Amino acid sequence: MDMTDWLRAYGSDLAAFTASLLLVGIYYLLLWRKVRQDPHYTIHGVNELARTLWVANVMRHPSRDVMAVQTLRNFIMGAALMASTATLLILGTLTLSGQAESIARSWHVLNIGGTHAAELWIVKVLCLLADFIVAFFSFAMAVRLANHVVFMINVPETDAHYLLSPQAVAHRLNRAGNLFAIGMRAFFFAVPLVFWLFGPLFLVVTTGVLVMALQRLDRSEPAAALTPRLPSA
Repeated sequence: MDMTDWLRAYGSDLAAFTASLLLVGIYYLLLWRKVRQDPHYTIHGVNELARTLWVANVMRHPSRDVMAVQTLRNFIMGAALMASTATLLILGTLTLSGQAESIARSWHVLNIGGTHAAELWIVKVLCLLADFIVAFFSFAMAVRLANHVVFMINVPETDAHYLLSPQAVAHRLNRAGNLFAIGMRAFFFAVPLVFWLFGPLFLVVTTGVLVMALQRLDRSEPAAALTPRLPSA
C-alpha cells in the first residue's frame, strides 16, 4: 500500500485523532497559563492546599490521629476500588482485541468517512488499553503513597525528623492525591477512545464535549461566588 492509498484508508481517523489531541492540548495550555497566574484557579490547587493544612493540623494535635487514619483509610479504599475497576476494564479491552474481525464490522455501522479495517481496530483498542493501564498504575501508586502517609502522619510534629515534617508528609499526600486525579482523568479520556471505535467523527465530537465538561470540573469556585451576600435594605 503506497502513501496515497494509506491516506485514503486511514486519513480520516488520523485527522480526527490529531484534532482531538489539539483540542486537549489547547485546553491544558490555557489551563496551565491560568494556574501560573493563580495557583488556586483549579480545584486541584485548592485540594492541595486543603491537604497541606490538614496534615499540619493533625501533626500539631496528636489526639486527632484516629480521625486522620480513618480519613486516609477512606482515601485508600476509594483508590483501591478504582484500581480494581481499571483491572476489569483492562481485561474487557483485551477481550475486544481478540474479536476484531467479528466486532469491527458491526460496530462500524455508524462509521462516517472512516475505514473498517481490522488493523485500525486493533490500534484503537491498544490506545484504549494503554489509557486503562495508566489509570491502574495511577490508582495503585496513590494507594502506595497513602499507605506511607498512614504511618507518617501519626508522628508528632515536635518529634518529627525533617523527612517526616508536616511539609514532607503533605508533599507525599499531595502526590497521592495528584495520582488519583490522573487516574480519574484517564477514565474520562477513555470516553472519546471508546466512541472512536464507532468512527472518527464520534472521537472529535466526544472530545469537544469532554473538554467543555472539564472546563467546569477543573475550575474552583471564584471568590466572588463564595462571598456571602448581604440582604438588601
